[in-house]
Amino acid sequence: MLWITGLAAAILAFLHVWLSLNVIRLRQTLKVVIGDGGHEELIRAIRAQGNLAEYAPIGLILLACLEWNGVPWWLTAPLALAFVAGRLLHPQGIRSADAPWRPRVLGMQLTLVSLLALGAANAIAVGVALVAG
Repeated sequence: MLWITGLAAAILAFLHVWLSLNVIRLRQTLKVVIGDGGHEELIRAIRAQGNLAEYAPIGLILLACLEWNGVPWWLTAPLALAFVAGRLLHPQGIRSADAPWRPRVLGMQLTLVSLLALGAANAIAVGVALVAG
């Protein structure tokens, strides 16, 4: 069972729905059917949602591969936690022009470092499996 990946996917799914509902609410409020209408708040909401949609799939795929290939939970879980934390922090720093940049920057740092670590862990796991025969 891929319980770490499942939990990470559930959290990211809830976040994606929340970000999507925010875009929908702004579209209704600002009366913008397609595009962003030049409204900065809507542009930010669309990018927060889009950024999650761009990064979540590869992170979850790499996480699932680690679990599927039997990498211990004590290595997989912290990588999952870092990735999910990064994805949760990022929209906090993009929500408005007045929002502090720190959550956005930290969110992207956690996301990118965890993706690199997930990729490296997968490469090592496959290499070990190949050598072990």
